[in-house]
Amino acid sequence: MASETISVREGFAEFGEWKTWYRVTGDLGAGPLPLVVAHGGPGCTHSYVDSFKDLAALDGRAVIHYDQLGCGASTRLPEKGADFWTVELFLAELDTLLKTLGIADRYAYLGQSWGGMLGTEHAVRRPEGLKALVIANSPASMKTWVAEANRLRKALPGGIHETLLKHEQAGTTDDPEYLAATDVFYRAHVCRCDPWPAEVQRTFDAMAEDSTVYGAMNGPTEFHVIGTLKDWTVEERLSQINVPTLVISGRHDEATPLVVKPFVDTIPDNRWLVFEESSHMPHYEEREDCMAEVSAYLRSRDDA
Repeated sequence: MASETISVREGFAEFGEWKTWYRVTGDLGAGPLPLVVAHGGPGCTHSYVDSFKDLAALDGRAVIHYDQLGCGASTRLPEKGADFWTVELFLAELDTLLKTLGIADRYAYLGQSWGGMLGTEHAVRRPEGLKALVIANSPASMKTWVAEANRLRKALPGGIHETLLKHEQAGTTDDPEYLAATDVFYRAHVCRCDPWPAEVQRTFDAMAEDSTVYGAMNGPTEFHVIGTLKDWTVEERLSQINVPTLVISGRHDEATPLVVKPFVDTIPDNRWLVFEESSHMPHYEEREDCMAEVSAYLRSRDDA
């Protein structure tokens, strides 16, 4: 399918008094399952998962990206406190988007990192229209995530862990020394591309400009989780997921094998795929292979 024939349209879904920005790449009236792509964070933007629009060209399927409330081109609410930003809020936003686009009765969902966490919360409710789930680089338990992140950073050379710990204990996580040490972890376990793709950098720049959601729900970094999600888990509910599920992780991922193990052990119908040259973003680190694998998986579900 030639890329020049692919339609692209943007719009806003009315979500209460706010607006959720979305973009549809491809034709929603086509036969393949439309794919909703949910970004991570919480508090990132769609930009760093933009590469999944490749699936529109590969499969002829519509690929929907959106910026979650408080992020990117959607309504920003910097005045809202931590009690406002809840899993239920983002589930309601997702439901509204599906209805706005007219695809609530038939769709696939791909969530990366926090987007995968949101996807499991969505899937355990067994929505009738969900036909396939892709959980990309996500945890099933934040306590396991943090424990593994601490293990990974202790293995970094040059006293990185000690530097991070010093500033976390002092509450100086905005110190340049802390930020530099954080960057070492990120380039080892979040994105190993050098330089980072422009789309990835745009998301990190946007979060630096407005960290409202990330700070409230997660914390200052990927590994210092002190926000409202610090005790989150879906482990005991994963058996309720009743759709085929593809689990993705990278060999160097902060979502380590122990982090993703509950998905593999508990979701009744799942396949686990590890990208050997990737960390947290195989959709850029091994873009062609990642898209081919996700495409093949979704095509196997297009008749559902």
